[in-house]
Amino acid sequence: MKEFQRLLDIMKKLRAPGGCPWDREQTIESLKPYLLEETYETLEAMDIGGETLKGELGDLLLQIVFQSLIMEEEGHFDIEDVSKGIADKLVRRHPHVFGDVDVEDSGEVLVNWEKIKSEEKEHEHRKSVLDGVPKTFPPLMRAAKLQSKAARVGFDWKEVDGALVKMEEEIEEMREAFANDDMVNLKEEMGDVMFSMINVARLAGIDINDALNQTNNKFEKRFRYIEERCDIEKADLQTMEDLWNEAKSKSKK
Repeated sequence: MKEFQRLLDIMKKLRAPGGCPWDREQTIESLKPYLLEETYETLEAMDIGGETLKGELGDLLLQIVFQSLIMEEEGHFDIEDVSKGIADKLVRRHPHVFGDVDVEDSGEVLVNWEKIKSEEKEHEHRKSVLDGVPKTFPPLMRAAKLQSKAARVGFDWKEVDGALVKMEEEIEEMREAFANDDMVNLKEEMGDVMFSMINVARLAGIDINDALNQTNNKFEKRFRYIEERCDIEKADLQTMEDLWNEAKSKSKK
């Protein structure tokens, strides 16, 4: 923990009179975009691993230390309180490890987790099982979280087949909106299609964000292949389509 204490000391010096002007100007509000940025960079680094992940985890840790220090300066809490809070929570929510509760599998662990969580003081104001899902989540993430919350109390398809049928129904309703040039309902129907696709992915055990990001990366790789082999500003669609298929076939070898 020596290096962690060194990090705390460095941050305190940066925030102290005579420290760094930029660091001294920061507030909880001003740090929001940096926390979000570092979180996304860490997510990308998780696919890379090694030194890249180590560096991004350090950047993410800095954000936690930074905010805790600001709260300490304002007399609310410090990093010790933050550490104690999460340590106490882990012990409290794992009675099958730190207590005498028996569980059969991870599903039972999650049921107990939610029950214990609902009884905690910080969550006592929650009335719905959906409370606690931030509206600031990216839409795909929020949809998956809302679905999983509802699923924990039994509101879910028993098999993925039911979700697939529902997705097909939503696609057909979207087609009808297109056919009728009903732009008002089209937006809603497209949202329903995406929501149902997320449900299918969840039931299949696939992280929809990872799946979409994988497709994004695939699209980017193939489009760059096209750019490298033709004048993208002058090439016709057929030329680009041929190169796209060429890139596609190469990726399967």
